[in-house]
Amino acid sequence: MPQLVIASIMVALTVVMHLVGLGLLVALMRRHQRRLQVRRTRLHQLIVIFGAAFGLFALHTIEIWTYAILYAAVGALPTFDDALYFSTTTYSTLGYGDVVLPRAWRLVGAIEGVSTAEQKSAIRRRKTRPSCYMPGGVA
Repeated sequence: MPQLVIASIMVALTVVMHLVGLGLLVALMRRHQRRLQVRRTRLHQLIVIFGAAFGLFALHTIEIWTYAILYAAVGALPTFDDALYFSTTTYSTLGYGDVVLPRAWRLVGAIEGVSTAEQKSAIRRRKTRPSCYMPGGVA
């Protein structure tokens, strides 16, 4: 049962981190969108797109490291490298299986993978709906 509590806290934490991070990225995109209406050069557009992609990558990296820190802090894996590797493969839903958590922490690892798979699924569903953030309502 403690695994379920810890896993639930981690999911809540990563969801909040993701929402705050996406909110910041959307705010930055809106700010730069106004600038792009004045200067519509390809270079400026590429810089904004690169910034958004890098921001998403950084956001996912922070979430992966958060789980890795948990696994290392509780001694679930022998080294931080193992914890980071395990978290990365689990978060990405690859799950090679060459590094596994002990029985006492398996539920946390499984929920890490399920929660990120659900985030990806929600993003795919969102792409089919109009967006209030992008011009013309297209996401």
